[in-house]
Parts: sequence; structure tokens; C-alpha cells
Amino acid sequence: MVSEHDAQPAARSGVRSGVRSDAQVLVASNRGPVSYTLGADGSLDAKRGGGGLVSGLSTVDDKLWVCAALGDGDREAVRRGVAEQGVRMLDIDARVHADAYNGIANSVLWFVHHMLYQTPLEPVFDAEFRRQWASFETYNRAFAEALAEEAGPGAAVLVQDYHLALVPGMLRELRPDLRIGHFSHTPWAPVDYFRLLPDDIAEQLLRGILGADRAAFLTRRWADAFIGCCTQILGGTGHTRIGVHGLGADADFLRRRAHEADVDERMAALREQTGPGRRTIVRVDRTELSKNIVRGLLAYRALLDERPEWRERVVHVAFAYPSRQDLAVYRDYTAEVRRVADEINAVYGTEGWTPVVLHVKDDFARSLAAYRLADVALVNPIRDGMNLVAKEIPVVSDHGCALVLSREAGAYEELGSDAVVVNPYDVSATAAALHEALTMAEDERAARTERLAAAAVALPPQQWFLDQLDALRRG
Repeated sequence: MVSEHDAQPAARSGVRSGVRSDAQVLVASNRGPVSYTLGADGSLDAKRGGGGLVSGLSTVDDKLWVCAALGDGDREAVRRGVAEQGVRMLDIDARVHADAYNGIANSVLWFVHHMLYQTPLEPVFDAEFRRQWASFETYNRAFAEALAEEAGPGAAVLVQDYHLALVPGMLRELRPDLRIGHFSHTPWAPVDYFRLLPDDIAEQLLRGILGADRAAFLTRRWADAFIGCCTQILGGTGHTRIGVHGLGADADFLRRRAHEADVDERMAALREQTGPGRRTIVRVDRTELSKNIVRGLLAYRALLDERPEWRERVVHVAFAYPSRQDLAVYRDYTAEVRRVADEINAVYGTEGWTPVVLHVKDDFARSLAAYRLADVALVNPIRDGMNLVAKEIPVVSDHGCALVLSREAGAYEELGSDAVVVNPYDVSATAAALHEALTMAEDERAARTERLAAAAVALPPQQWFLDQLDALRRG
């Protein structure tokens, strides 16, 4: 199906038309390594990001990052020809991007892979869905065309995540000489759930990724689920090789950053909020529906109810940073997190004790301070591709930290043997796990933390990226 937008050029580019970079390593992702803010005086302020892709690419010559312009500042930068070296930003029509990103990627594909639908009422794949799907195709095509234009002969192209699932197949048709990889940062749905999607859409998504020479995942479980979908729907994975790369924590960066002055200041403030001598249960999440924050709060409430000896002796430090607030379901979920936290404080709080310390404003330094202070880390997602928080807290912890971990987190594959493992839906069992973690002997907690930290940094971000690049080039 063709949308009304398809008659227009898919994207304007931050690179001059007709000029080809001949890059030998290209990365494609919805969000790039730099973003621009448009000031009231018309000035553009650039903010650079970090992460595994950024650090991995820093060691590579002849590279290019292709990404989407996400806001007014980004789009203005493209229009003015402002370009970060090694970055091509695509000014995809704002309506097309909204349909593709919020309508399909975040409201359909994310829900399928995280198994979040309330199936008596949703999903509903109607004419509006088909209209948005046409935009998703247009959005993916814009990336494929830009990559085809920029890549040198035989270049390696690493396409990132579910937003760009169609790109490998589209790019293969345009440039059969390229080495193409696709990496999924989310879980992959089992075949019975994946088949909630319309049959033609499910097949198109799989064939899109199978346009890659190599499709990679964070855990063996997600890779096997993808293979299962391909086998039952398409009859197999064809010539595409399947890989697993379990992204780890950046230990050097975290340990250095966690001891800077602003983190020490946040630690002092948190200690004042929690009170002297009290134990801390820490969680740090975005308010994604998949993160299971509400059930975590209910488990903490059950702990206080069933184990009254913990009242006034423990504080739940919960950081729930708003995410995707342009979608109503996420705004509602964020409001429910606040409501449950307020209710716990109203029922159990005393003049000198606030049971839940909730912060909703994103603050990286404060998150690191909480990591250092944590006696117990609560990581209980319904489903998660990896969950780096589970890996980061043991690395940063000052005095050892017991990890309560959902078996549905990708990190369970590497950390499960030294965590207190929970079914994320079982609130009573999670309350019991919190008690077990709080009462864990100090020497056992220290030993577990040491093993958790070692597992967590086994494949640091830079090596994670370079391993994928090497595997793709080897063929």
C-alpha cells in the first residue's frame, strides 16, 4: 500500500546530494550520536551521546552513522547543512516518522516482542494500521537508500533494532555487494505470539531481517525465538547466519564516573532522604510498560505488610524516568507508578520515615549514586532484551549488592546463578525474594557481587560492537 506521503522524497539529507562518502563501515539507527536543540535566537546547540556504538565506532576509520532527525532542532540542522563529521542525518517527513516510530515501532513491534498486549481488546489491525505500515516502509526505505548511496564497495553495514527491520532486505536489493548485519536490542517474540501480526506483515518483517548476511541478538533465547519464527513461517533462515552478542557494562567508565563530585553530592542527598542506618532497595528504570515498576512497588508493599519488622528499617529508592510520554498508555502508566508510591507512603510512612523515595526526573549522576548505595537491586521486568541496570549496579556498588532479577530479563542468562530469581508476575514471591536479599549474609552478598560484576563486564560495549563487525566481515 502507498501512503499519501510516498509521492514525496522520503528524506532530506545532511550530506550534499550526489556526494558519496564511500564509507567502509556504516551504522544505521533511529537515534544517532548527536542531537540538536534550536534556541530562541535561532542558534543550534549540539549534544553528543555515548554508548557502545559510539565507542565502538571511535576505533574504526572510514565510518558513517546514518540516523533520523528526531526533532525540530535536528531537522533545522539538516536544512542548514549542519553536519557532524561521520554522521548523516535524514530529515524524514515528520508525519511519516511519527507513524513509523510511534504508530508501528513503539505501539506494535515493541508490544509484540515484549508480549504486552491485552489480547481481548488489542491489537486491532485495521485500515489505520495499514496506513501507518506504509509510513514504516517509507521510513525504512529512506535509510536503505541513504546507506546504498553512501557505502563503499563491499562495505560493512550494521543496522540496529526493530525500527529498521525492513532495511536489510531493501538494501540487499539496492546493493548486493554489501556485507549487511542486523542487531535486535529487544527480545524476540515466540512464534505463537509473533503470529498476532497479520500474516503478510509477519512474513515481511522476517524477510526484511533475512536480507542481512548476519542477524544477531542479545541472548540465545531471543535468537532461538527468531529462528523458530523463520522456520514455521518461512521454512527456515535461508543463507542468513545467526549470532549472539550479550552486551555488557562499561566498567571503566562507570567506576570513574561514579566517583565524581556530582555523584558524591547526590549520594549525600539520598542518604538524607533515606535516613541513617536504613537498608535500601534500589531500582532505576524508564517508565516502560515492560519494566514492571508497579508490580515491584506492590511487592515492596507486601514485604512491609507481611514482614512488619522491616518497617522504618528499609527504604525503596525508585527512579522511574518518564518515557514515551507522547503515547497515552505510557502517561497512564507513569501516573499509576506515582499513585502506588504515594499510597504506600500514606499507609506506612511515619514522621521520620518515607518508605518510597520516588524520583521521576532523569538524572544520571543520581542514578549512579543510588547504584553505589544499594543493598538490594530490584530488576523485575516483564520481558527485557538485556537490562543493563542489572549489570551496572554490581559493578558500581560500594559494599556489595544482592540482585533480585526477573527470569524474563535477557541478563538472566548470564547473571541468574548469582541472583535471587523471580517470576515477574508473582508479587508475593517477589516480596519473599526481597526479604531473602535483605537478610543475605554479608560474605555471601560480597561473593555474589564479585561474580555478578565479572559476568557483567565480560563483553564491554566497544568489544561488543567490534565482535559483530569482525563476524560480519569474516562471512
